[in-house]
Amino acid sequence: MAYPASKKEEGFTYQDYLSWPDDERWEIIDGQAYNMSPAPSIKHQNIVGNLYVKLKTHPENPCYTGIAPTDVVFDERNVVQPDVFVVCDRDKLKETHVAGAPDVVIEVISPHTEIKDRREKLRLYERFGVQEYVIVYPEREYAEVYRLENGRYHAPEITNWDETLELKTINLKIPLWEIFEKTPPEKPEQES
Repeated sequence: MAYPASKKEEGFTYQDYLSWPDDERWEIIDGQAYNMSPAPSIKHQNIVGNLYVKLKTHPENPCYTGIAPTDVVFDERNVVQPDVFVVCDRDKLKETHVAGAPDVVIEVISPHTEIKDRREKLRLYERFGVQEYVIVYPEREYAEVYRLENGRYHAPEITNWDETLELKTINLKIPLWEIFEKTPPEKPEQES
C-alpha cells in the first residue's frame, strides 16, 4: 500500500490517495501530499457550520453547497477537501467526490493550514478557475475574497467582522458578525 509519508519522486496521484488509510485526512496539491491533522478547533468548526447553513439555506442559491471532508478532484494530481464550497454545475457531482472546480471555495484558516491555504491553495484555485475564493481568519475576525478576473486573482477584498461579505457568484450577502457569532454592530443614529 502506498503511504503518504514515503514521498514518491514523481508525486502522488488520486489513485495513490484512494489507497491510503481512511482514518487519516490528506490533500494532494501538484502531487505533494499534505496531512490534514490535527483536527480543527471548535471555533473553526462553528464558523464552518455557520457558513454552510447560510449558503445552504439561501433561497436564491440553486447550486450544491458542500462541506469537508468531501473530496474535490481537480485532476489526478490535485485533490483537496475545502471547508465549504459551492458547485453550480451539477454534472461535476459524482457519488464520492466533486470532479472539477467549484464556483466558490471557503477556507477557514487554522494555524496548521494557514500557509498552505494562502499560498498553494490560492494558486491551485486560481489555476483551475474557482470564481471566488474566500479565506476566513477566525482569530482576527475578517475575511479575504479573491475574485477571478481574466483568469487571475487580484488583490483581495477585505471584509471585517462588522461588515457584510458578498459572494457575487451566487448573489449572497452574509453579515460576518453572524458567522463569528458576535453582536451586530450598532448603526449610527439617523438625524430627524
